[in-house]
Amino acid sequence: MSNTVFKRTKILATVGPATHSPEKIQAIMEAGVNGFRINFSHGGEPDRLEQISWIRESSEKLGKPVAILQDLQGPKIRLGILKDNMLNVKHGDILTLDSSLKEHDGGMTLPVQFNLAEKMKVGEPLYMFDGKIRSVVTEIPSSTAVRVEIQNDGFLMSRKGLNLPDTDFGGDILSQKDIEDLEWGAGQDFDYVALSFVQTAGDIIDLRARLAALGSNAHIVSKIETKSAIRPENLEEIIRVSDGVMVARGDLAVEAGAEVVPVVQRRIIALCRKHGKLGIVATQMMGSMVDNPEPTRAEISDVANAVIQGADTVMLSDETANGKYPVETVKAMRSAIMYTQEHSEVMAVDKGEARQRTDAAISYSAVRLAQDINAQAIIAETSSGATAVNIAAFRPNLPIISVTDHQTTAQKLALNYATRSYVRPSGFESAGKLAEELKAEGYFSGEPVTVVLVSGHSPGKPGTTNNIQVRVI
Repeated sequence: MSNTVFKRTKILATVGPATHSPEKIQAIMEAGVNGFRINFSHGGEPDRLEQISWIRESSEKLGKPVAILQDLQGPKIRLGILKDNMLNVKHGDILTLDSSLKEHDGGMTLPVQFNLAEKMKVGEPLYMFDGKIRSVVTEIPSSTAVRVEIQNDGFLMSRKGLNLPDTDFGGDILSQKDIEDLEWGAGQDFDYVALSFVQTAGDIIDLRARLAALGSNAHIVSKIETKSAIRPENLEEIIRVSDGVMVARGDLAVEAGAEVVPVVQRRIIALCRKHGKLGIVATQMMGSMVDNPEPTRAEISDVANAVIQGADTVMLSDETANGKYPVETVKAMRSAIMYTQEHSEVMAVDKGEARQRTDAAISYSAVRLAQDINAQAIIAETSSGATAVNIAAFRPNLPIISVTDHQTTAQKLALNYATRSYVRPSGFESAGKLAEELKAEGYFSGEPVTVVLVSGHSPGKPGTTNNIQVRVI
C-alpha cells in the first residue's frame, strides 16, 4: 500500500442539525471522518438515538469501524433569560447573579442557572459571554447570589456562558444533568465519554468508578479547558489516568488566556505520546467554513501544526454540527492532513521514559524494525487495543493494522494514530491470514510484501504483548 493514500491523523466530527440525516452521516464518513462527537449540551434523546443508529449503519455499510464520543456538558454555567434578551453594561457597574431569581425585570439582578454562592469567593474573576464581559466578585450577599463589578463595557444576552477560571469546584464537576446523561449513555453504544472542565486527576478516577458501577466500558477523554488542569502538578497526572485527552481550546482560551493555548497544546500532545494516550485537538480548526466553502490559510496551518506535533485526532465542532459545508470541510481537513504527513516529519519526543515499560519497549522495537526493513505495515493482534495504542505512540510513518476479536476495540481504535482495524478471531495466525487477505485485495503494492507482526503468547489477554515476527508474503 502506498502511504500517500493512508491518513494517519484521524478526524472527529460533531453531529448536529447540519448532519442530522443518514445521508449526511454517510457522506462525511466517506469524506474522511473516523469518529463522531455527540454534544450533550444540545439536543435530546430521540435525536441522539437516531444519530447513533445512522452512524453504526453507515459504518457497517462502508466496512469502516468508527468511534462515537459522548461529550458531557459539565458544569457549564449560563445566565438565565434576560428581559428583551439583552442587557447593556459598563465598566464599574455592579451586577447580582442570583440562582433563585426566576424572571429578570430589566434591572441589575440577573438569573443564573447555577448557585455561584456555593463555589465562588470574593476576589475571584467571573467572565461572561465567552469572556467578552469580565468581572470580579465583590460580595456574597446571600446563600444563592454573588455580586460582581464589571470591568469593561459591552452587553450580555440570555443563556450565555460564564467562566470561573480561579474557582475550585472541589471535585464536584458532574452536574445532575451529567449524571442522568451518563446513566442513559451506559445503555447506548458509546466508545468514549468526554468529561468537561476537568480540574484534577481525581475527577477522572471518580468518573471511572461511576462508569464501572453502570457497567460501561467506555474510555474516558479528559477535556483540558481550565486553569487548574494545566498546572504542572495536575496536567501529567490527569493524562496518566485518562484514556485520552482533548485540548478544548475554546474555554481554555477564555480561562487561561489565548496566548497560553498553543504552548499547552504542544505540551499535552507530547505527554499523550509519552503515556500512550489518545490526543485530540479541538475548537475552531476550520471555523470559517461554517459559512464559507474554503478554509483560511491560518486554519490550514492550524491543522498542519497539529499533525506535525503528532496529534492522534483533530476535531470539527460547529463546522459539521451547524455549518453550511460539512462535507467540504471534512475534505479540506483531510487534504491538509494528507499533504502535511507526506511533506513534514512528526516532531520527535523523548522515547526514553516510555521504553522503560515492557509493553512500550516491545512496540518501540517493532516500529524501529519495520522502518529498518522498509516494511509496508505493522500488524498488531490486540484484544484491548493497548498494543496498537503503544505502537502508535511512536508515530510510525506506515499503517498500523489492528486485528481484534472485539468490535468495540475496533471502534475505539478508529481515532488512534495511523490505525485501521479488522475484527477477526484472536491469535497470531489471524494476523498472518489478514496480511495475506489484504495483499490479495491489492491493499499493498509491489512484490514481495513485508510486514511486521506484533502479538503475545496469550492471545486475547490484554497486556501480554511480547512477540515480534517478520513475515514476507
